Amino acid sequence: MGEHTDYNKGFVLPFALAQGVTATAAARSDRLLVLRSKQVPDEPVTVAVDELMPRSVTGWAAYPAGVAWALRAAGYPVTGASIDIDSDLPVGAGVSSSAALECSVALALCWLAGADVPRRELAGIAKRAENEFVGAPTGIIDQSAALLCRAGHAMLLDCGTLDVTYVPFRTGAGPGEIASLIIDTRVPHALVDGEYARRRAECEAAARLLGTPALGALPEVAEAGQLTDPVLRRRARHVISDSLRARAIAAALRVAIEPHTYQFIGELLTQAHLSLRDDFEVSWPQADVAVDVAIAAGAFGAHMIGGGFGGSVLALVPADRLAAVRAALTGAYARRSWTPPEFLTAVPSAAARRIA
Repeated sequence: MGEHTDYNKGFVLPFALAQGVTATAAARSDRLLVLRSKQVPDEPVTVAVDELMPRSVTGWAAYPAGVAWALRAAGYPVTGASIDIDSDLPVGAGVSSSAALECSVALALCWLAGADVPRRELAGIAKRAENEFVGAPTGIIDQSAALLCRAGHAMLLDCGTLDVTYVPFRTGAGPGEIASLIIDTRVPHALVDGEYARRRAECEAAARLLGTPALGALPEVAEAGQLTDPVLRRRARHVISDSLRARAIAAALRVAIEPHTYQFIGELLTQAHLSLRDDFEVSWPQADVAVDVAIAAGAFGAHMIGGGFGGSVLALVPADRLAAVRAALTGAYARRSWTPPEFLTAVPSAAARRIA
């Protein structure tokens, strides 16, 4: 929970996936980065560490190259390195594959250089790589989730202070258990286009008119009503309400889970989707259908995730309804002649780590 609230200094509630990106790294003495990806089987991308500048590398390699640049800009040593990338995350599905790439490479480069960078600081460095080097004006939710989350928990992050609170969130496949189903709508998204940047600019304009440093600092949705511009009013209403929803879900997860708890959380998820669709205007037809069909087939609630304009939907589903929800979605897409959706059962997992 918390879409477009991070760069507005509000609250977000992510969890990390078990899937991710692996960066296998070896030091080089020639001050070169040699980058290879199993998902992009072209010639390796080779760049000189000392010549890196924003926008000097394009495509997938801009993300690891940007991390090297941002680490050096922050005063940390960066060696030359050969880095092989592999991933089992779907690309362009709104599940933060770019942040996973950044954070895996950041940890690898820090290890090679013997640099002990605190993880909260490293999340900010990875965000700077994406913002300034790649050119995507994203917030800090994805990098923070990749570096700070805990297994079996969601993470409530105050993006104004970067304070973190962990709340239990356990999923399973047995009777009476709950599952988080990611529905890849197969509509790819790209955050370096103009629409994402436009939403951010609109939020900043709304904050200035309301006399606040950021919309996430506002405690009541009613404050958005002071804006006379209907577009800015809708943007502010979404940011404030989604930040409040993140806190409400975290509060619900902290207490003993009762039968009605997931129904309550599901309703908040669906409210978030309606807000993203109507007030923030970043949804797309395949996501809207996925939300409606998943709920009709037995999900407690669902909403689009990520920056929008393509990507995935997250549905909270009773484990014994998973098969029915998948079947209903596949049928709904087939009737519309859309590319079939793909599914990933999401398990709240540990943050990035060294594995060998």
